[in-house]
Amino acid sequence: MTTGTVKKVVADRGFGFIVAEDAKEYFFHRGALDSSLDFDRLAGGERVEFEIETSPKGPRATRVRSA
Repeated sequence: MTTGTVKKVVADRGFGFIVAEDAKEYFFHRGALDSSLDFDRLAGGERVEFEIETSPKGPRATRVRSA
């Protein structure tokens, strides 16, 4: 698992971005959230853990959960 901080949430479009501890930025979709997080209440600055998967557009965060 990788640890990071939610950088930005684009609520009306259902996605956001996480900055990992190594300063790399990862896209996430609301469907990638674990049941421990509520997308509608997610805010920038929240600490999270996640896994990284490869997608056609590059690496993205999946299985995102509270840290």
